[in-house]
Amino acid sequence: MMRWQRQDWLLICMSSRLERITEQRLESLNRLRTRGMDPYPHSYRVTHTVREAMAVFEQQGEGAEGIALAGRVMARRSMGKMSFLDIRDASGKIQLSLRRDLLGSEKYGLLEEIDIGDIVGAGGTLFRTRSGEITVEVSDVTMLCKALRPLPEKWHGLADVEKRYRHRHLDLISNEESRRIFALRSRIITAIRSVLDSQGFLEVETPVLQPQAGGALARPFVTHHHSLGQDLYLRIALELYLKRLVIGGFDRVYEIGRVFRNEGLSVQHNPEFTLLECYQAYTDYTDMMRLVEEVYVRTAQEVLGTTSVIWRGQAVDFGVPWQRTTLRLAIEDHCGIDFEDYRDAASLRQRMTELGMDVDPKKGRGRLIDELLSTFVEPRLIQPTFLLDYPVEMSPLAKKKRGNDRLVERFEGFVGGMEVANAFTELNDPVDQRERFLEQLREQAGDDEAEVADEGFLQALEHGMPPTGGLGMGIDRLVMLLTDQHSIREVILFPQLKTRSDS
Repeated sequence: MMRWQRQDWLLICMSSRLERITEQRLESLNRLRTRGMDPYPHSYRVTHTVREAMAVFEQQGEGAEGIALAGRVMARRSMGKMSFLDIRDASGKIQLSLRRDLLGSEKYGLLEEIDIGDIVGAGGTLFRTRSGEITVEVSDVTMLCKALRPLPEKWHGLADVEKRYRHRHLDLISNEESRRIFALRSRIITAIRSVLDSQGFLEVETPVLQPQAGGALARPFVTHHHSLGQDLYLRIALELYLKRLVIGGFDRVYEIGRVFRNEGLSVQHNPEFTLLECYQAYTDYTDMMRLVEEVYVRTAQEVLGTTSVIWRGQAVDFGVPWQRTTLRLAIEDHCGIDFEDYRDAASLRQRMTELGMDVDPKKGRGRLIDELLSTFVEPRLIQPTFLLDYPVEMSPLAKKKRGNDRLVERFEGFVGGMEVANAFTELNDPVDQRERFLEQLREQAGDDEAEVADEGFLQALEHGMPPTGGLGMGIDRLVMLLTDQHSIREVILFPQLKTRSDS
């Protein structure tokens, strides 16, 4: 009880302090307007970013003129008739030097109304201070945006991790590492597009709202379209629509887009995430393995200049070839179960129970094997590894393995103890596909994450799809690996969080 009272008191004090600061800034805002200044002008002519201004100084040296910058005030220091401001834009930070004799008393007086967090424009000449810092000697300064709320006390980084996610704008203002990660994310996606575009893939867009959620084993989000008078689902995968395009004659297609799965949150899972899926006619899953390797190698080289990264203190190298083994051998090696010895769910469930596992009685054989994989194998696959040839129950959209009808030609790629890629030799036999869907529906009756039979896709498949290799890759996990971030929330700008009244 005493602890609750103390925390409540602290919240009241913090709230009161924030109210006082906001009130002071509102008074400053009114003083600016009284002086005839617009604290929120429509535009400002910026000639250089901070990085560009630094480059100009390196080329021209002292006295470079015609520099007009804009940025957020991150620090200020006053020394009588001279003041210094540190401003930051998207490219970096620079110091401004403001002198009363150069600006004049009226303009210099504007400094009294500038607070940390305000956005200002400044024009002037570049020089280097005695301490060696490149600085703008300001001849004109303009208020561009008066901030009514202060930055966090320690503006160099928020200590509350969840607050960083809930208030990403503050995190980006105050945390250089966060800005670096999200700038890298953008470059990573650009590099992936470059790899696929260079190989003749066509980027497309497919529906987010779908009458059925198919293409993966996942519980969907449901919404209602009032004009149509029907429920729709947020997509859980991109697959079925992309394969329609292959059927329609686009031999190489890809999409990078958001998908939505109504599942739990963890350091590796967010309910909405970014997925790459691509499909290439006249190829199989071995070609998709080579494509995964190429995407990882070329992206790492383009963004980081190396194929070797540090992940949780351990060197991981994406250089080819990646390790390859079968799913069957990997599971047997790590937990002693050969799933071929257990041909039905009941016998496999009993064996897993003997290992001390808490097994859901509703899960079919495919889902049980997947649980063995995620429990015993996946966390140990640190170096890039492909697991090949999955049981047919796990992959209703994959073609059966040549020479073994109990398996399909599917692989998953793993790095750093995470699944990062999933690919098939796509099933293009419409009769087999329909039977597989129906068989899975029977086996997984009552499982709200079971694959659904999409009649529209089945009818499209009956028009004929060429032999095709298909691939899905999680973009967020690739960014995690290349930036050594161990939570998916660190690489998604606005991760899903439970709503809080005090946020």
